[in-house]
Amino acid sequence: MSEIRSRKGEPVDRALRRLKKKLDKEGTMKELRNRRHYEKPSEVNRRKKRRSH
Repeated sequence: MSEIRSRKGEPVDRALRRLKKKLDKEGTMKELRNRRHYEKPSEVNRRKKRRSH
């Protein structure tokens, strides 16, 4: 689980921006979007095969 500590006197929007950057760097949001719906193994293979070409 990703975590950031708010710095003293730091605005909330800046802390949120740091959190979003961290999540993006780790690929957490991308993985979450991919896991929203079940994907059959054959569909996963097909998608990976298309991406490699």
